Amino acid sequence: MKIKLPHSTQNWISLIGATIALISFSMIVFLFVISLLLDKGNTYLGLVMYIALPGVLVFGLILIPLGMYLKTKREKKKGAEDKKDLPVIDFNNIRTRNAFVIFSIGTAIFLLASAVGSYEAFHYTESVEFCGTLCHEVMKPEYMAYQNSSHARVACVDCHVGTGAGWYVKSKLSGLYQVYAVTVNNYPRPIPTPISNLRPARETCEQCHWPEKFYAHKLRMEKHYLTDENNTEWDISLTMKIGANLSALGLQEGIHWHINPDIRIEYKATDEQRENIPWVRYTNLKTGEVYIYEDKEQNVDVKILEGLETREMDCMDCHNRPSHNYQPPSMFVNHAITSGRISKDLKHIKFAAMEILGKEYPTTEIAMKEIDSQLKTFYRDNFPEIYANQRTLLDQAVISIKNEFNKNIFPEMKVRWNVYPNNIGHLEFNGCFRCHNDQHSTEKGKVISKDCNLCHTINAQGTPDNLEVATINSSLDFRHPGTDVGDEWKEMLCADCHTGLNP
Repeated sequence: MKIKLPHSTQNWISLIGATIALISFSMIVFLFVISLLLDKGNTYLGLVMYIALPGVLVFGLILIPLGMYLKTKREKKKGAEDKKDLPVIDFNNIRTRNAFVIFSIGTAIFLLASAVGSYEAFHYTESVEFCGTLCHEVMKPEYMAYQNSSHARVACVDCHVGTGAGWYVKSKLSGLYQVYAVTVNNYPRPIPTPISNLRPARETCEQCHWPEKFYAHKLRMEKHYLTDENNTEWDISLTMKIGANLSALGLQEGIHWHINPDIRIEYKATDEQRENIPWVRYTNLKTGEVYIYEDKEQNVDVKILEGLETREMDCMDCHNRPSHNYQPPSMFVNHAITSGRISKDLKHIKFAAMEILGKEYPTTEIAMKEIDSQLKTFYRDNFPEIYANQRTLLDQAVISIKNEFNKNIFPEMKVRWNVYPNNIGHLEFNGCFRCHNDQHSTEKGKVISKDCNLCHTINAQGTPDNLEVATINSSLDFRHPGTDVGDEWKEMLCADCHTGLNP
């Protein structure tokens, strides 16, 4: 039986709209069923199923009433019928009844599908895959570093957005410009940090890492390898004073003293990356004590200093690379040697790797070819006996260096370890020494100390066959590896020499 519809529906625009809507809806249902039955999907399937096709569906639905309106308007102008300004709903008319039934059923299906689709679209846009793989080239460095971080099982939005509708809306609005920038290929390389509109760490990080959760001391063991012939191993054992020695003291001592709820630390930075800090203010919220420390070496003009943002210190001022840390070559090669992925028996491998990884390459593809070519050339030209007799170890080293390169260096986005300062520690970047440098002092001479023992003590250090070990309840004075350094390091900051290519 032929279904009779109002005369105004008989136009090409409405027909095309209905066709588009029907095809789009059928494709959405088909893809949804396939993804459920096969339990498979990817970022682009989600993009098509939850965002692209629903947009096309809505466009088709809009065309239907638009075509009806335009046809009615044309017929009214021609005087074909005596049309009233508003439609007349007469259920005695079979065409009206049919239109109403189709509209009602269609609306119910559309609203149900919209509810399910909106829910799925929300979760899809909150997923790690959406954040990390949709804009593949742009987000590749962050996504790769995230997968190898301690937060690899924490969703991106848990840190970048947090809970609540307010910040969800803000994040999506700020993301509109990012979509535009990627579409027109007009985005910075590398992506600048720190992110200016990121939600405060106290509303995100502290949902898991809250200040009232006291942390005891932590034992840290490190293996380093020198750039000499034998890749000499240099071990160091540190006791990190994360919290107080006794848990009853809470955050009164230790590294996390900076986030003690009873104090407030504020600072001013002269650069966007917050590496140069000429001014620090300490406030004891219990006693009301206030100390202002200024770095006289920076000698910032008073008027300029007053105009700088006063930022209250939080987790992100030290843990500024919690999930996107690009390790320097000295670090990831050390780890590869320790784990056995690069053989320590391959003489000069640490030196050769640092020489190769210190160069900048235009693309990852070129880097892969150059790592293979340069490492083999290095041994063929300088140590032919190793090249001839230890090819298996050499090939294994090439593969491992390539793998580590792909986790930490991304030429297309100009991302390297030295682009993003890591403020935990003080080896390749000033980190702690931004303030703890013996240069920030009050008018009465109170200084922010550079004393290493404030944050850690050394339990053991040296080569495995000549390890210097501290007695119980004591610590060692730091001894710099190598014999050609002398005592000059005592007057310098670590980052003055350590560029990420040193042992």
